[in-house]
Amino acid sequence: MTVSGPGNPEPQSVGPGASSVEQLRKDGNELFKCGDYEGALTAYTQALGLGATPQDQAILHRNRAACHLKLEDYEKAETEATKAIEKDGGDIKALYRRSQALEKLGRLDQAVLDLQRCVSLEPKNKVFQEALRNIAGQIQEKVRYMSSTDAKVEQMFQILLDPQEKGTEKKQKASQNLVVLAREDAGAEKIFRSNGVQLLQRLLDMGEPDLMLAALRTLVGICSEHQSRTVATLSVLGTRRVVSMLGVENQAVSLAACHLLQVMFDALKEGVKKGFRGKEGAIIVDPARELKVLISNLLELLTEVGVSGQGRDNALTLLIKVVPRKSPKDPNNSLTLWVIDQGLKKILEVGGSVQDPPGELTVTANSRMSASILLSKLFDDLKCDAERENFHRLCENYIKSWFEGHGLAGKLRAIQTVSCLLQGPCDAGNRALELNGVMESVIALCASEQEEEQLVAVETLIHAAGKAKRASFITANGVSLLKDLYKRSEKDSIRIRALVGLCKLGSAGGTDFSMKQFAEGSTLKLAKQCRKWLCNDQMDVGTRRWAVEGLAYLTFDADVKEEFVEDAAALKALFQLSKSEERSVLFAVASALVNCTNSYDYEEPDPKMVELAKYAKQHVPEQHPKDKPSFVRARVKKLLAAGVVSAMTCMVKTESPVLTSSCRELLSRVFLALVEEVEDRGTVVAQGGGKALLPLALEGTDVGQTKAAQALAKLTITSNPEMTFPGERIYEVVRPLISLLHLNCSGLQNFEALMALTNLAGISERLRQKILKEKAVPMIEGYMFEEHEMLRRAATECMCNLAMSKEVQDLFEATGNDRLKLLVLYSGEDDELLRRAAAGGLAMLTSMRPSLCSRIPQVTTHWLEILQALLLSPSQELQHRGAVVVLNMVEASREIASTLMESEVLEILSVLAKDEETPVTRAATACLGKAVEYGLIKPSQDGK
Repeated sequence: MTVSGPGNPEPQSVGPGASSVEQLRKDGNELFKCGDYEGALTAYTQALGLGATPQDQAILHRNRAACHLKLEDYEKAETEATKAIEKDGGDIKALYRRSQALEKLGRLDQAVLDLQRCVSLEPKNKVFQEALRNIAGQIQEKVRYMSSTDAKVEQMFQILLDPQEKGTEKKQKASQNLVVLAREDAGAEKIFRSNGVQLLQRLLDMGEPDLMLAALRTLVGICSEHQSRTVATLSVLGTRRVVSMLGVENQAVSLAACHLLQVMFDALKEGVKKGFRGKEGAIIVDPARELKVLISNLLELLTEVGVSGQGRDNALTLLIKVVPRKSPKDPNNSLTLWVIDQGLKKILEVGGSVQDPPGELTVTANSRMSASILLSKLFDDLKCDAERENFHRLCENYIKSWFEGHGLAGKLRAIQTVSCLLQGPCDAGNRALELNGVMESVIALCASEQEEEQLVAVETLIHAAGKAKRASFITANGVSLLKDLYKRSEKDSIRIRALVGLCKLGSAGGTDFSMKQFAEGSTLKLAKQCRKWLCNDQMDVGTRRWAVEGLAYLTFDADVKEEFVEDAAALKALFQLSKSEERSVLFAVASALVNCTNSYDYEEPDPKMVELAKYAKQHVPEQHPKDKPSFVRARVKKLLAAGVVSAMTCMVKTESPVLTSSCRELLSRVFLALVEEVEDRGTVVAQGGGKALLPLALEGTDVGQTKAAQALAKLTITSNPEMTFPGERIYEVVRPLISLLHLNCSGLQNFEALMALTNLAGISERLRQKILKEKAVPMIEGYMFEEHEMLRRAATECMCNLAMSKEVQDLFEATGNDRLKLLVLYSGEDDELLRRAAAGGLAMLTSMRPSLCSRIPQVTTHWLEILQALLLSPSQELQHRGAVVVLNMVEASREIASTLMESEVLEILSVLAKDEETPVTRAATACLGKAVEYGLIKPSQDGK
């Protein structure tokens, strides 16, 4: 009896739609045999919808279970097998499949019950007996492990809670062991069942940072991907207590609490992915309620006095990650709406706080930027005008409440809040600027004698200069106002901000050389002053950040780019600043690098359209002479020499909301520009560029992910992938490369992805399996039919390497497809590289699957001509591949050998066999030897 596939179902009963149900089931079985498990699932699902009998339904459900097992979706496999058993309690195949799914889900106690039932139904079935022995062994091992850890857990807690062991090495080792044990699900369950959460609470109460860290990290293991343990933990510790740990002064403890809360959010949102699922339903009533309680506490923390600035930042980071929808396709944005109603004022309060001098709320240099990002994400998550109008109304009411009736301090708070909105959801910021008296107050405060008041006003003016489309006053009078501040202020902190405002207004023409805003040389003077401030390490980091902001705008000008990359001190200062605690500088650094490498999107204008535009007296953008490719390449080399890759690698590692999707896209663009030249790729890899590109290719905007994936493809093509992506990292490269095969990507991206996948497929079977699992084969096959010869060739080469896998061989061997025919025909094409790839695939397949040899004569009447052309090719590689295909065919069947020996192939082989000793000669000699053995030809008189 076969139990691994859909199997042969019992005879179908005759009823309404029975014939179509049976046909769909048969279609599904064929698709399953060909490895198309998704297609088989679709066929079985359609059959279920046609009014199948209960007996048919049982068969179809168990077949669906087999598909889910193959697709490694074990929860669905269990569900389908259970449905089959409900229809037919004696369905032994369904019982076996459910036991397989339960085993994979770690629910061994339930899996063994199904296997025992199978053995009782078929006592002599060796498959069932062996499976039962294996699972019994696993259960014994688990029991042994659990019992051995009992004493260990108790001992560890005794050491950690013993006041006499304070600060000892013994205590440190015990805390490390506890954390390691909690990383394994069985260990986490053991700690949990050993009253672990209550004991960990005692560790937290002791207040020692090292013990608190150990307790929090252990709780991460307990809660990870386990909904019921998460809710139980929150119940014991108290939601308020867990959230309050974010606000402690110790940064390491605050970060550990942030990680724990992130894990808790994930567990509540996603539900159980592993663990003891049978106990879930009794504990969880409404996960959405638990989520809201957690989020509500986070919002309360934002405005609590006494909370550390780092803790406030961590709370904002968590809200950014968990509140907005992950995808616009998700229709439910109710959590965002709830947060806006309950907590928008609290977020605005953080956004309107000042760092220096410290106010009621302690904030860091990054707090306001984090608040802006959260506000922007909440606003972007709104779906209709009514929701956006509510957001605007709440923001405007909050700003008015501070602006009116609270004196100068209130106005300052209101303007700071407007500045925060301009950095985030700029539509809301623009509307706030138009509130009665706000713009006038900004202008008035620019002339204030108090530095902190002037700073707030100038920063608001700067943000407005870039965003306020309807604020005509700024565009008309902004330059003169900022020039006045720049020239007359005695404070560098004011002058540098005024300069950034000038930079923004001066770069309005972007890269258009003909749209210069300032007089000749003015832009270079501004850039020189920015570089001077950037290199001044006596200034605080927060002020120097503004110099980078200025350069981010000024580097649209190619003259500024050239001077900047020549200034080694300025580049060094820029890269050091990007690694500092001042996270808000990241976007400006990335923008400046994009400008220097010209990695923004630029399309060469159509000459005919340019002439037409000139004739119509329309403005035609002009490219700066120093933005030509030769200048760009030279700038890239200078940036690489200055250490740009190591700086960008540090930026990618940043755990901060400031590393937004847009910022990631900018970094991806720069990386792609850095790896454009083959000779530069070794430098990028050596400085950690390969490792940094992986997260960029997996997260961010669609454009950013595509750019990063293309950079990965370039590195994979020209360097040893095992050196570039050591260890498990090499398997992470596969998915981004396959994303480049989609039709919305350019032909160059398709080609580079195919070349990179060819390299990976030639390394190991595990990599080939990863490529197959990501469903790349149909896409690669599609490109084998492309008109573009380079795409066609690359796809064929990739398929040649994938043909080493059994699953791909099965696809070629399956009946009713033209895969083999295509390879045979391509072996006779004019393109030598395409012929080499196709002939290599044929040689591989006929060697691994001799049954394919007998099908070659059936696929085309020109097969003999194609083989003869390969054997007569001037290329040794083509000759060798042709000789191997002929040898495989001769060895596969006497009948085929006879056909070959009756043709000109015999004469060609005889000539080849007489040449000097080469792989071709050996293959030709082996062919003739086999023909002699068959008695088709006789050896020559000299016995050769």
